[in-house]
Amino acid sequence: MPYDDSPPPTRRARPLSVAAALAAVCLTAAGCGGGPETGEAGPASPRPGADAATSAAPTPTGKQPLPKGPLAGRTVVIDPGHNPGNRDHTREIDKQVDIGTGRKECDTTGTATDDGYAEARFTLDVSHRLRALLEAEGARVRLTHDADRPFGPCIDERARIGNEAKADAVVSVHADGSAVGNRGFHVILPAGVKGGGADTSKIVKSSADLGARIAGHFARTTGSAPSNYIGGNTGLDTRDDLGGLNLSTVPKVFVECGNMRDPKDAALLTAASWRQKAAQGLADGITSYLKG
Repeated sequence: MPYDDSPPPTRRARPLSVAAALAAVCLTAAGCGGGPETGEAGPASPRPGADAATSAAPTPTGKQPLPKGPLAGRTVVIDPGHNPGNRDHTREIDKQVDIGTGRKECDTTGTATDDGYAEARFTLDVSHRLRALLEAEGARVRLTHDADRPFGPCIDERARIGNEAKADAVVSVHADGSAVGNRGFHVILPAGVKGGGADTSKIVKSSADLGARIAGHFARTTGSAPSNYIGGNTGLDTRDDLGGLNLSTVPKVFVECGNMRDPKDAALLTAASWRQKAAQGLADGITSYLKG
């Protein structure tokens, strides 16, 4: 099935206060419709057919000077979940890595819709759109990967990329692979973790602020309700088992934009117009956090 990856026109991000962001989540919670999530190391997806991670979205790469906008001087790292090449390197991504409080697989293949639209393709497309929006606001943006490597990076390296960039915010873009009927988005926040190489004590509060602002803007901009199966209709979930969060020393959240295994959510996730809204909601939340 062909998918439309063409980008609709972008617009500038609009800030929103934390209180308004949370209110936006609460206002939409009553309309929630919606298993375990796939996260950074969930079950392998069915092997899709032609799921090459291509996108027609604008992808400025810093070759031209960034505009002088409200995010000038700020650095954002975008972490597109999974990698389209992971499915061909299962041995490598099954390798265990240290996540501070234990060990976990390097990465996973991610999930896919029933007709084969891969999560790895979705995350790259949304990440390209998000990068364009943030760069238009003057931010320096780095992706942890751009399908420019055979597989990975591993979850510990993804965290390290954000840390070494001294990012003001890191957002890991995902889509869930839960049961039919489970619908909506949720933002995963780091729990207070200290052990091994992990210590999130300095980022728990700031990451929660970032996540709340993203949740509010994402709900308002996309029209999607917070998850009806995770987070108690708040759109927020706190976890201590994700290496990408445990090993981060800068504010970071994961965003599960919807459930690829539910037909209604899948119809949104496969639509280019909705993916642009998703990118805009993420950009608005990030901008609100960085300007707040």
